Amino acid sequence: MTAQGGDRTPGDRLIASNRRARFDFTIEESFEAGIVLTGSEVKSLRLGRASMNEAFAQLEGEEVFLENLHIPPYAQGNLRGYDPTRPRKLLLHKGEIRRLVGKTAERGLTLVPMRLYFRRGLAKVELGLGKGKARFEKRQALKEKEHSREMERAFAGRQRERRPRERRG
Repeated sequence: MTAQGGDRTPGDRLIASNRRARFDFTIEESFEAGIVLTGSEVKSLRLGRASMNEAFAQLEGEEVFLENLHIPPYAQGNLRGYDPTRPRKLLLHKGEIRRLVGKTAERGLTLVPMRLYFRRGLAKVELGLGKGKARFEKRQALKEKEHSREMERAFAGRQRERRPRERRG
């Protein structure tokens, strides 16, 4: 199932998000994928314990894996535990995987995990297909953001000045 940027349903429960993804990459398209997890990993996620700071997605043949997603071991879980940053298989339709293989190979795009959440009780990850930004592009984006904030502040100030004052009589 393809998910476009901002279509979150009220049932979504955010676990973790990769804030740097939109800063470091220009995201062209996003996908929703399921994740293959163990029971202890799911319980740890339900407690909201996960880190996506170093996470990335990688295509290996006809499969997609999420690497370096840190899910700390569940305290009451299995004693033997698991590797917190092990590669986790992502569940996508075969057609979506083929499209991703073509786009990443032909145009040099990267698969970036953007957020991790529960939808209807199932753990999902939103993957962004994006191109890395150069340093000057990041600076330019920050300048544009700051400029738009200043414009909004100035406009809000003008709106306050224009309001007619109540007459007391």
